[in-house]
Amino acid sequence: MKYDFTSIIDRRGRDAIALDMLPVDGADVRDGFSRIPMWVADMSFPTAPSVQKALSDRISHPFYGYFDPREEWYDSIIGWQERRYGVSGLDRSCIGYENGVLGGVMSALRVFCSGGDKVLIHSPAYIGFSSSLSNAGYRIEYSPLTQDEDGIWRMDYQDMEERIRKNHIHAAILCSPHNPSGRVWTREELSQAMDLFRRYDVKVISDEIWADIILGDRKHIPTQMISRDARMRTAAFYAPSKTFNLAGLVGSYHIIYHPELRDRLQKEASLTHYNSMNVLSMHALIGAYQPEGEEWVDELRTVLSGNVDYAVSFIRKHFPGIEVTKPEGTYLLFLDCEEWCRVNEISLDELLRAGIEVGVLWQDGRPFMGPCHIRMNLALPRSMVEEAFLRLQKYVFIQP
Repeated sequence: MKYDFTSIIDRRGRDAIALDMLPVDGADVRDGFSRIPMWVADMSFPTAPSVQKALSDRISHPFYGYFDPREEWYDSIIGWQERRYGVSGLDRSCIGYENGVLGGVMSALRVFCSGGDKVLIHSPAYIGFSSSLSNAGYRIEYSPLTQDEDGIWRMDYQDMEERIRKNHIHAAILCSPHNPSGRVWTREELSQAMDLFRRYDVKVISDEIWADIILGDRKHIPTQMISRDARMRTAAFYAPSKTFNLAGLVGSYHIIYHPELRDRLQKEASLTHYNSMNVLSMHALIGAYQPEGEEWVDELRTVLSGNVDYAVSFIRKHFPGIEVTKPEGTYLLFLDCEEWCRVNEISLDELLRAGIEVGVLWQDGRPFMGPCHIRMNLALPRSMVEEAFLRLQKYVFIQP
């Protein structure tokens, strides 16, 4: 490969909570074990060289005062959306800056519904949705995803419709690709969901931050590309942060085609006087959305696909009682540990601590509405992934 996805770079003390913090209170890593970060959703890969160069070039000029977004920022987004997702008809008027996707989601909710309203979300659910909506006074109506005979997560359209109708729901959050299940929704699935939202006039907030992290030969379909109605009733949110490991720089963007919704959301976002672009995050996006950045992402997807194949195969072969569905997108596994915990008479808390004790820093899945689940990040060099699973085999999932 052209880019480096194998070097193990020491991140401790370098502003990385993935290593500098532990994901479970009261747990600790035993002496003699290094920390393998497999919880918080950032990557143990250096960012694309084009991003580093863009930042270095800008930092070399010693002025960092007030500024307006460059034309290149808008052009980079338009080009990326066209080349990567086949988006047409996007112009700069539809694009707006957001400090973060979650902040944009909350601004959109304040436009689409009133405080105390119910909002439809699929479960299992990203923890940021659950906590932010509850803190803001919204009530969450969860529509559970179901797993078919192959373990693939599916939307339950009948359940969604029943909850929308009974609860007079006017706003829904769609996570596409889905976190934490890793589903990449097909065009047919999105079409059916958006037709349901059209019939009940439900406005849609589409979190598409994982759009670039697609595994194998699957393809991300932007929600707004499903139909003209979907384009006009949806506020979509994107960011280079997951793709290029830039969460610490802060910076994402929305795409909203409906002029009135766009104006109202921008007004909501401006009320805090805090939703302002950082000059370095602007240049990081411009550097990321270059041809070299695209080449880097394509190699990243190959690496992540290989890590997922290895991990899922290892689990199915060596960890009986642990259920896992191979994700189609993201770099996350969502392990169902219920059967293993039952057979071995161990609690999920004990299992989590056992892994952390040998340096496998994995994440409690219960805040993501997985009743006996663990979320596991595979965005690491293969040697670290292999070491983690060997430790789990030797010290945690011990066979009699």
